[in-house]
Amino acid sequence: MAGGADSFEEISDNLLHEHPGLERTQMMGMPALKRDGKLVAGFVAAEDAMVFKLTDAVAHAAALGLDGAHLFDPSGKNRPFKEWVVVPPVHTARWAELAELALP
Repeated sequence: MAGGADSFEEISDNLLHEHPGLERTQMMGMPALKRDGKLVAGFVAAEDAMVFKLTDAVAHAAALGLDGAHLFDPSGKNRPFKEWVVVPPVHTARWAELAELALP
């Protein structure tokens, strides 16, 4: 089974091929994707997990409802990014779908 980083790279490659305007970047030192200047997803190596910016309330609630998912708090000071959800590697099968939902 591929690790989280490998899954992130595969998903990124597929999305980059399918969506003009999407590009690789860095967000707070982690690999990330942005489209039209807006960050949409990233890989949290410390958790071997992907993080998604989900502005749609239904998609956000569904992602947050996955076992082990939580709001992204990069500072660790209980100041989470409200629209960003970290989805652990147990749910790699859902990552591509969530990445698509994160695209503006």
